[in-house]
Amino acid sequence: MTTSNHDHVFDQDRRRPGEVRTLIVIVLTAATMVLEIAAGLVFGSMALLADGLHMASHASALAITAFAYVYARRHARDERFCFGTGKVNSLAGFTGAVMLALFALVMAWESISRLLNPVDILFDQAIGVAVIGLIVNGISVWILGCGDSHSHSHDHTHEHQHVGDAERAEETSHATRHGHSHDHNLRSAYLHVLADALTSVLAIVALVAGKFYGLPWLDPVMGIVGAALVARWSVGLLRSASCVLLDHQGPAAIRAAVLRRLDDIAGVTVTDLHLWEIGPGIYCLVVSLATRDPQPPEYYKVRLADLAGLVHMTIEVQPEA
Repeated sequence: MTTSNHDHVFDQDRRRPGEVRTLIVIVLTAATMVLEIAAGLVFGSMALLADGLHMASHASALAITAFAYVYARRHARDERFCFGTGKVNSLAGFTGAVMLALFALVMAWESISRLLNPVDILFDQAIGVAVIGLIVNGISVWILGCGDSHSHSHDHTHEHQHVGDAERAEETSHATRHGHSHDHNLRSAYLHVLADALTSVLAIVALVAGKFYGLPWLDPVMGIVGAALVARWSVGLLRSASCVLLDHQGPAAIRAAVLRRLDDIAGVTVTDLHLWEIGPGIYCLVVSLATRDPQPPEYYKVRLADLAGLVHMTIEVQPEA
């Protein structure tokens, strides 16, 4: 028995755009963290020290993101991974979402504690820390959000001359737009820095209101609001990443396009269809067909070849009784 040279790398060995941007944000976050912790120790400011330690927690989360990119790229050709290392991306995103949920719980707990047991706030110093944090996190959000996973939609109609059908080109374009938006790893990093930026904005609003309008209770209330929003983001990321990890059925748009293409072939009945995501924007397809005029699997694969995102297809053809 011989084996073919067919691999399951699917471009996972290439450096993804999110990897470089994440590394830049890690350096920026770490530098700010060191500066704030050092300043807090030198000037005796608990506000600066606390914000520096908060930055440290997010630097750790971003480090997981960077590690996942490097691991997936370096092990892309490891044959122990049946369909490549694409799901490392979703696993890292899921881990980041769990950390984000824990961060939301800590925010809520601390805010409720401050609401029940108010403490004196050094408004000028605290506002300064929040402004520094907002600037750094704003830059980080821009770096991670600029050309993010959603911009990877590459309108891949491919302009195949043999298709020539506007509906088919639209199917391909729609499937591509849906497929290339699932970099859970990058989304996790993005949500971490966005959560930081949101925290800074809410803190500035609350601190200004406390200083000029005598509303110190607004600070912990804003903390609770921020925790609720961060929790909502984390749940969304947990849900989407877990669907990939648990081999949830792929997008309805791509499945509908596959069925439409195969139904156009006279005498063909689709008896079974499984579509699942094996990496950011890439899918594996297994189809069973019944027909009175069986053709080699390659005949049917050609009909689906221009559907972007389908990188691995297995087609079983059975004669119809």
